[in-house]
Amino acid sequence: MALALTLSLSSKSSHPKIGEKIIQYGTAGFRTLADDLDFVMYRMGLLAVLRSKSTKAVIGIMITASHNPEQDNGVKLVDPHGEMLNQKWEELATNLVNVGDENLESVLLDIIRSENIEISEQGEVFVGRDTRPSGVPLLNATLDGIQDLQGESRDFGIVTTPMLHYFVDETNKGREIWVSSYFAKLTKAFKNFCKDISISGDSYHPKIVFDGANGVGSIKMEMLANFLGEEFLEVELHNAGKGALNFECGADFVKVQQKLPRGLEELKPGDKGVSVDGDADRVVYFYVDDNNVFHLLDGDRIASLVAGYINELLQECKLKLDLGVVQTAYANGASTKYITESLKIPVDCVSTGVKYLHHKALERDIGVYFEANGHGTVVFKTAAVELIQKVANDQSLSSSERKAAAKLDSLLEISNPTVGDALSDILLVESVLRSKNWSLKDWEAAYTDLPNRLLKVTVKDKNAVTTVDAGRKCTAPEGLQDEIDKLAQSYPSGRSFVRASGTEDAVRIYAESDTQENANELAAKVAIKVYEMAAGVGEAPVIPAM
Repeated sequence: MALALTLSLSSKSSHPKIGEKIIQYGTAGFRTLADDLDFVMYRMGLLAVLRSKSTKAVIGIMITASHNPEQDNGVKLVDPHGEMLNQKWEELATNLVNVGDENLESVLLDIIRSENIEISEQGEVFVGRDTRPSGVPLLNATLDGIQDLQGESRDFGIVTTPMLHYFVDETNKGREIWVSSYFAKLTKAFKNFCKDISISGDSYHPKIVFDGANGVGSIKMEMLANFLGEEFLEVELHNAGKGALNFECGADFVKVQQKLPRGLEELKPGDKGVSVDGDADRVVYFYVDDNNVFHLLDGDRIASLVAGYINELLQECKLKLDLGVVQTAYANGASTKYITESLKIPVDCVSTGVKYLHHKALERDIGVYFEANGHGTVVFKTAAVELIQKVANDQSLSSSERKAAAKLDSLLEISNPTVGDALSDILLVESVLRSKNWSLKDWEAAYTDLPNRLLKVTVKDKNAVTTVDAGRKCTAPEGLQDEIDKLAQSYPSGRSFVRASGTEDAVRIYAESDTQENANELAAKVAIKVYEMAAGVGEAPVIPAM
């Protein structure tokens, strides 16, 4: 086996390892400058084949750097059910990428032995990429790795990250898939949900002004809009590929900067603005009021809207299913209070990272999870869906119970249960707003956010900062948490935490308080402490003038 495997790596010399810095498979897989990724992609092609042989299932490879600048790229593997890569295999990926070329074959053999992989098993890998120019050469490196271990590949070309997750999951369930089937599933469910809902008055309008971040989201949203038809959803496309990817646009820009994206500066008061990120797994809503003041409705708002409506439907069809919401420490404190106290829905807090939210949500019959950045979805147990469908078709029940169950069934069918999906989530939001006849202003009126601020401090080594309690308490450097607590206590409704970035040598700071000025000042003061105590590099943060 060793000789055959060694001889099979015929492309290894074309993808030599560069650099000595240790890189880790983080929450977003591997992500860095595209020029540094060739050997990483080759090795992930190799690993994906082994993972496929180990699980006897199709594995996915998505080539994307999501909301990062266009010069970056990255890779993440998709496991058999469309979920993130198994944590043990994340460690194997890190080890495989950091080993020298001379030891590559022996490390592969170690994986084969430790995981009891039968090398003669068929290995199949689905590959997708976003619109970055670097995606093509990195795809070729990936395919070389797949081929060197005799794996079969299927290249889906330019797709959203959620689409690739969906394709992997559906195929492993034994269903035939093609790109159009994804759109057909979403539009059929959305039309079923909308068929008995009449639109009246001036509150809800079936139109969105769409910011595609100059990425794949604009391409696929145009396809989705064509499947739907304007009577169901009119889409006005902006940032559809003529500008740089994610440059002053997209969900991350709008969330962090809390202002209109480039190209939508003339958004009319009341229009529904929607931004997705570079690979279309995040979405945020926004609008400007009559005084031209910007209003953001982020992932926290989406979670409360969707979970609250699901809860209403469960009550209408008299089903006692276990519904819960999962958030991270980045969730606005006002949203958590609203969900738990007003909606009476339990909330779990987990560490930052989609895999943590997803796994926790799966513990419920119906789990709703959204990060504040707009990444999230609805997951559900098969038994729960079967029970909902049973109620929807039970003629002995009242028409109102059956109708509520049918709506709930359609709503769950709209969601992409494998991962956060911007296009799917847009239809989820539009379904609820349409049913309630709500404008964005109506939606926003449910509760008032605490003003907050996100900052980032570049450091020599992000691993110098460690946290516990779902990322809410800092354990190193020693004394930093005490300083954060003192600062937060000096502001009304003050709250702040820090955590190491999952993608770069940086520490991220979150702060909230009673006013935006106080939130800004608290974040800046915490950032200075991080800079001083965690070996910050570059320019020190500055406290804004009050």
